[in-house]
Amino acid sequence: MSTASVAAPPSSYTSRKTGTAQTHGPTAPTVTDPALIRRAVKAAALGNAMEWFDFGVYSYIAVTLGKVFFPSGNPTAQLLSTFGAFAAAFLVRPLGGMVFGPLGDRVGRQKVLALTMIMMAAGTFAIGLIPSYAAIGVGAPILLLAARLVQGFSTGGEYAGASTFIAEYAPDKRRGFLGSWLEFGTLAGYIGGAGLVTLMTALLSSEDLLSWGWRIPFLIAGPMGIIGLYLRMRLEETPAFAAEVEKAESSRPKVPLRETVAGQWRALLLCVALVLVFNVTDYMLLSYMPSYLTSELGYDATHGLLVVLGVMVLMMIVQPFAGALTDRIGRRPVIAAGCAGFLVLSVPALLLIRDGGLLAVAAGMGALGLLLVCFTAAMPSALPALFPTRVRYGSLSIGFNVSVSLFGGTTPLVVTALIGATGDMMMPAYYMMAAAVIGGFAVWRMAESAGRPLPGSAPSLEAAGTR
Repeated sequence: MSTASVAAPPSSYTSRKTGTAQTHGPTAPTVTDPALIRRAVKAAALGNAMEWFDFGVYSYIAVTLGKVFFPSGNPTAQLLSTFGAFAAAFLVRPLGGMVFGPLGDRVGRQKVLALTMIMMAAGTFAIGLIPSYAAIGVGAPILLLAARLVQGFSTGGEYAGASTFIAEYAPDKRRGFLGSWLEFGTLAGYIGGAGLVTLMTALLSSEDLLSWGWRIPFLIAGPMGIIGLYLRMRLEETPAFAAEVEKAESSRPKVPLRETVAGQWRALLLCVALVLVFNVTDYMLLSYMPSYLTSELGYDATHGLLVVLGVMVLMMIVQPFAGALTDRIGRRPVIAAGCAGFLVLSVPALLLIRDGGLLAVAAGMGALGLLLVCFTAAMPSALPALFPTRVRYGSLSIGFNVSVSLFGGTTPLVVTALIGATGDMMMPAYYMMAAAVIGGFAVWRMAESAGRPLPGSAPSLEAAGTR
């Protein structure tokens, strides 16, 4: 494996494993081997895939879980209880962000990402081992809730850490393309989880699924976690964090929480607004729309799921190309196009979906999915660039998770309540349009980051002749 590093003055720091050179000077570039960049992307994306694998599994096996852990005899109460345990994870995400983010700025990105991988895998794997309500009574739902809280807490440090890790490894001119693979992992994980549940539902009888089959998807998290931990433990810290360590003349740079929050309040507001439009549209399309098709429009559940999975496959195909586009024309134009698209096309797309025909539903969902790619492709590289290296992990963790908990994770609940209160079946479109307006304002206020060094970091280059 070939590596290259720039010539540096005696005060430079040269990584033992990454083959990178970093000096104290703001203009001295970092040069990194593409093979190591690919390893960093794989290690980061796998954690995101695991998070959304669990999300897909839990969402689509919720009815069975309700019978296993909440046997009240009332199907609606069972489902509400199951999703209540699911929603609890969103409540602790900001706490996880406040713990893991600043910790990542002190002890390093790689160490914290290894810890979040262990906790995510352990929490998901534990669900597959919990005895049923019939076996241990009320202890079963309590253990389920505890496992979900562990998952949610660890997830609070996952996305911000993974996007920071990739952004700090990536060359300035390819950060959008490389960062887009993080959301590629999200889509792959969700498709894997939802697809596995669909396959099991087709192959197993209802009795077998209720008795033991539901455990299989959760137990798969164990081997996935071991693989992800292995990949992450093989990586050294990012060159940007290594430079911070040297500047601090300590293995643990001191970053007060006040500096992470109050010192970055403008960037945090932009982060919350950008994550709002990103996650409202994401959760609307991938989480709420299957329920909207079945409960509100009376659409067949199986066909609704297959349409959503098809849209996600389409998004996966387009994702890397859209990420590369952000490197060529910038993050701001791509995100702005997504906001404008949701503002103009949300109503026509929802009218197509409400038509009920398979082609019309697929066309409407496909249009929303392609607009969503504008965010999934650009955000992993745009969000880390809002903050300087010294506080990047902590500030991004706090801003991201506060926005997800307040706006993204609540999207299905809020839209359902709005439809119930107004009787207007077009509420999903109006809600996405409102999010697009907020996102558009944030894009107007943010600076372009494509092709430029991350704030507080040296320029980042890719070793020539090794691609």
